[in-house]
Amino acid sequence: MSTAGAPYEGLGEPIRGPRALTGDWSRFLHLTYNIARNQFKLRFFGSSLGYAWQLVRPLMLFGVLYVFFTQISHISVGQGKSGRYDGTQLLGCIVLFTFFAEATSGAVRSVLDSEGLVRKIAFPRMVIPASVVLLATFNLTLNLIVVFVFGLIEGVRPMLSWLELPLIVALLMVFATGLAMLLSAGFVYFRDLQPIWEVVLQVLFYASPVIIPLTLIQKNLSSTLLHVYMLNPLAVVLQQFRHAVVNPDAYGAGYWIGGTTRLLVPVGIVVAIFGLGLVVFNRVAPRVAEAL
Repeated sequence: MSTAGAPYEGLGEPIRGPRALTGDWSRFLHLTYNIARNQFKLRFFGSSLGYAWQLVRPLMLFGVLYVFFTQISHISVGQGKSGRYDGTQLLGCIVLFTFFAEATSGAVRSVLDSEGLVRKIAFPRMVIPASVVLLATFNLTLNLIVVFVFGLIEGVRPMLSWLELPLIVALLMVFATGLAMLLSAGFVYFRDLQPIWEVVLQVLFYASPVIIPLTLIQKNLSSTLLHVYMLNPLAVVLQQFRHAVVNPDAYGAGYWIGGTTRLLVPVGIVVAIFGLGLVVFNRVAPRVAEAL
């Protein structure tokens, strides 16, 4: 029998590995949760301070930036009435960006670091980047508790708009998950992706309203450029967090982008990135074991 045209002469079609997702959603969720939970426990195993170390990085960054901007440079890092809840606005934005950075940078090498599992066990490959994002979500939950405690001490009072927080976090999680899929799939073939993404994260930190308030950006950009700037999903998430959770005097993301309906554009960008990430990861997943 002729074997002409077969990818591997005389061996037939190559065996394809598991895809990104399967129809067994219960197994997918169970695996994702257990991997993230185990990684969360192992991260601080044997540590005297345990989970408290998870709070050190955002708090140290917050302390340095808060002292520099408010005490040395006398620049308000918040938005709304001058000096109102500046610390909580800054800390909250740092915590949200830290989640985004942790979820995406941790996902870059996630497939490669799971090479032993990938080669030996058949499971939906999407579990790998999803567990990284879920692990970052565990850390975000702890850090947000600290933000709320700090906010109450600073004078922030409970508001009905706090109900927006799950939607704000969900949008950020979808955005991070889409990028996590793209980065983890791309790193299988392009190992320079890790240092490149580290640089991109640094750019995004200063190109998003984490420490630079939109009131200051407004003074240096035309209204058109400001609206373009607000197409960044991170800018929308951070500004809406300031408005809905910390300080109602700070304008919401809809104001800064030029109208509430225009928020559909950055939301559409998030959905598009998630969809692209799912398609790309799903194409790479069956061949990932042989590519590592």
